[in-house]
Amino acid sequence: MPSFNQGRFLNQALTSIFEQDLPLEVFVVDGGSTDNSLEVISQWEHRLAGYRSHKDDGQAAAINEGISRGSAKYVCWLNSDDWFLPGALARMVKAAEAMPEASMVYGRCWNHHQNGGKRRPVWVEPFSERRLALRCIISQPATLIRRSAWDRVGGVDPSLQMTMDYDLWWRLYKRVGAPEFIEDFVAVNRVHEATKTSNNRRLHYKEAINLVRRHHGRVPLKWWLAQPYSVWWKSIIR
Repeated sequence: MPSFNQGRFLNQALTSIFEQDLPLEVFVVDGGSTDNSLEVISQWEHRLAGYRSHKDDGQAAAINEGISRGSAKYVCWLNSDDWFLPGALARMVKAAEAMPEASMVYGRCWNHHQNGGKRRPVWVEPFSERRLALRCIISQPATLIRRSAWDRVGGVDPSLQMTMDYDLWWRLYKRVGAPEFIEDFVAVNRVHEATKTSNNRRLHYKEAINLVRRHHGRVPLKWWLAQPYSVWWKSIIR
């Protein structure tokens, strides 16, 4: 779990992990928070496989660090403002065990809007390269990755700030095998004013377009048509 100054959400995220019906290795990789994060972490220290808190090289580097410290057969990361639904990890492990050729499995996810509490489904769908080139059809909190596949691709790319997950899905697909989709809702993605996606839409689109070009060979027209609305108009009406 990468985290930085998310103390107001951290307890819910950790609670959702430790309520799963599985033995787990959980590492909290904190970027030197100055809020109440360390107080929350200390309440869970007896359940954690480890934690640290100091300035680091960013979210992607923290994710790689945390996962490298474990040894479990399956890996994932949960951002500290998101949470798992009950039984989520057990359902994904069961699916992964039934599909040993899959590099990862993923399920459905809710977007929970912090202001107003509205909950809507994230756009998630069964995997195909054509659809992945049009949009990110996999929601990161709702994923479980085979460690052997993670090690083969070298984890997430620390040079990316906004799209390290989207890039990872492409590399897992190209180098290991296609992800497998399960219909279950397994996680909740919290939407709030401090998320990177809300505050840096221009960089998000720039990174996404570059990686689609790199992995798919061309950029579908949809990206150029959607960019004005997603980057400029959404920034105005937030």
